[in-house]
Amino acid sequence: MTQAEALNILKTGASVFLTGEPGAGKTHTINEYVSYLRAHNIEPAITASTGIAATHIGGMTIHSWSGVGIKNILTPYDIDKIATTEYVVRRISRTKVLIIDEVSMLGPGMLDMVSAVCSEIKQNPQPFGGMQVIFVGDFFQLPPVKETVFAYSSPAWARVLPIVCYLHEQHRQDDHVFLNILSAIRRNEFNEDHFKHIEGRKFTKEAVTGHYPKLFSRNINVDLVNTEMLNKINADTQTFTMTSSGNNTLVANLTKSCLSPELLCLKVGAHVMCTKNNSKEGYVNGTLGVVTGFTSDSKYPIIKTNNNKNIVIEPMDWIIEENNKIKAQISQVPLRLAWAITVHKSQGMSMDKAVMDLTDVFEYGQGYVALSRVRNLEGLYLLGYNARAFEVHPEVLQKDAEFRTLSDMAQTKFENLGIDETNKMHKNFIIASGGNIVADNEKVKNRNIKKENNKNKLATATVTLNLWNEGMDVHEIAKARKLTPQTIWGHIEDLVLDGKITHPALGRLMTDKIKKILPKISEAFKKLNTDKLTPIHEHFKGEYTYDEIRIVRILLPRN
Repeated sequence: MTQAEALNILKTGASVFLTGEPGAGKTHTINEYVSYLRAHNIEPAITASTGIAATHIGGMTIHSWSGVGIKNILTPYDIDKIATTEYVVRRISRTKVLIIDEVSMLGPGMLDMVSAVCSEIKQNPQPFGGMQVIFVGDFFQLPPVKETVFAYSSPAWARVLPIVCYLHEQHRQDDHVFLNILSAIRRNEFNEDHFKHIEGRKFTKEAVTGHYPKLFSRNINVDLVNTEMLNKINADTQTFTMTSSGNNTLVANLTKSCLSPELLCLKVGAHVMCTKNNSKEGYVNGTLGVVTGFTSDSKYPIIKTNNNKNIVIEPMDWIIEENNKIKAQISQVPLRLAWAITVHKSQGMSMDKAVMDLTDVFEYGQGYVALSRVRNLEGLYLLGYNARAFEVHPEVLQKDAEFRTLSDMAQTKFENLGIDETNKMHKNFIIASGGNIVADNEKVKNRNIKKENNKNKLATATVTLNLWNEGMDVHEIAKARKLTPQTIWGHIEDLVLDGKITHPALGRLMTDKIKKILPKISEAFKKLNTDKLTPIHEHFKGEYTYDEIRIVRILLPRN
């Protein structure tokens, strides 16, 4: 099934299990659907099974969203208590669409508990209170922690009976030989021919001359490598401390799930990985680089990426937001040391090259997850492996064949319905969900252009817009919202793109200095054919601050 076909089914309001191989575009399809819903004034609940997965999609854990927390079982008293908790009731009552990402890492008991809570709060006996539920994930990847039964065994899953949308496109791997190897592992058809290709990518530690991230099965190996390599660098240490505000429990969850540490120690020469998406500045979660210096004013790290781009990495915010209100927020420079990382934390990332030691693989799917992080066979440097590295769970293997068959059946069924009938279903679901039938097509276009994984930004930008309209400047808004100025600048640029702040309203940014430097910096953007800040900053050899360059970028005419 293609992404477009899956999106067509999602728009009908049917509950769906969206699956496919790594790189098939599951996250992209969900982002497209979220943009569609928001364009029709329907706000979905975006959740994930783990904190790390939640940060990737800009949502919160299903445990926090549902109010279930860390419970393993719910008594009638527990359900009653959750169903009288005001913020949980308000959150679930208004939800029409629930998205649960990385569902493979949830046990069936959690799905049953969430369904029971939703039914109680909505006073609707249907599973999950009758809302559209979208399970997203791949059961060949990492399984539930301390679970031997998978989410699809849940009675709630069986009652929902989601339509299976199995994506078959590939957008990560670009090597047909490597794709065949991964598919063979996935289908339990890994043979001698595949093994020969894998053996051809086996290296000793001494033979790996490039500085690429190393993937290990266990945290102890990762910590040892990163600490050892940082200590070898004879340079001053710059330390960046995470700041936070909001609900203590939610802050703790954000901190635990954030790939950047609370105390980030860097030196010139440190190998790092970006931990957040920032398309404006040219990096995404997983971008690799080396620290080449620190800015003279703010001491922010300057990294040279693997594709030779120089980028200043400013602090960014991780936010849990509800009803346009920030419930918890942490701020940190979005980097982590990247000489080594665990396979678990690599899930969801794409890497050009990686060194892997799979000799200690201990879970089904762990080796498969590691191998599928890289785009081609040439990017794989394998130090070792054990037999489990090429094995997938036998139960999942059998279930996957069933999922493929069900997906083919769904594809045929919706093809036979025809365009008119499916469009009618789309319209009826929007009406039933309380949305607007007529969407702003330009808004949809802009949202698709902008950063995929920054879905909550539109809601939080509305709060920034209100404060902007009250006459506050960027630094006043940042202080009032306890966010970084860089985050607020990002909101302003998005609001300009959306047409919610018009160019005449930007007149307050036009100070005497900006008027003076605007033609010169504007010409540089045009001459260098870029919309990034760092190339302009370097072009003028630091003559202008990043904020001044950013203001000019905001003031530039938009096509």
